[in-house]
Amino acid sequence: MTEEPRTRPGGRSARVRATVHQAVTELVAERGYGNFTVGEVAARAGVADTSIYRRWGNLEALAMEVAVDRLSTESSIPDTGSLDGDLRAYAVQAARDVSGPNGLALLRTILALLDTGTAGMRARDQFLAERANQLQRMLDRARARGEQAPEVIEVVDFILAPMYIRVLFGIGSLTTDYAETLVDRLLQAGANE
Repeated sequence: MTEEPRTRPGGRSARVRATVHQAVTELVAERGYGNFTVGEVAARAGVADTSIYRRWGNLEALAMEVAVDRLSTESSIPDTGSLDGDLRAYAVQAARDVSGPNGLALLRTILALLDTGTAGMRARDQFLAERANQLQRMLDRARARGEQAPEVIEVVDFILAPMYIRVLFGIGSLTTDYAETLVDRLLQAGANE
């Protein structure tokens, strides 16, 4: 009789992943992407650099995993029962995420990855696809309820892009009122079409 291999939910692998992700996030926030090495990530995380190379291959792949993972876990998709409510809740949460302690580091990492050639472009596409999938699920629910919903790119143009620009250039804060003003503009533009 052969015994099935036992898997541990989480376990050491999950702890290592979380520790390495945290190390990358801290280093990006402190120094900016491109100003540290895999060895420095490993030292901060308390793992061997060979573990990082074996699991992620290179710093670019690791940094993108950190960015996409953070995006997919922190930006939940609200379901308030109306498009207006969903967009407002999403905008307020996005403002909190991007202006939070690691928001600027996340944006800078994604921008820096664009300069790494094909791998960077794949990373950008992965990040954008994750954000688009989140938005599409919310908009599809609204359409299923019979509401007229904007396209994903309109949500990006009216809500996310202004927030990202404010954070990247340090222009003003991302308050709840500001996030709701962006939603109002989006809904107003849709009503005027």
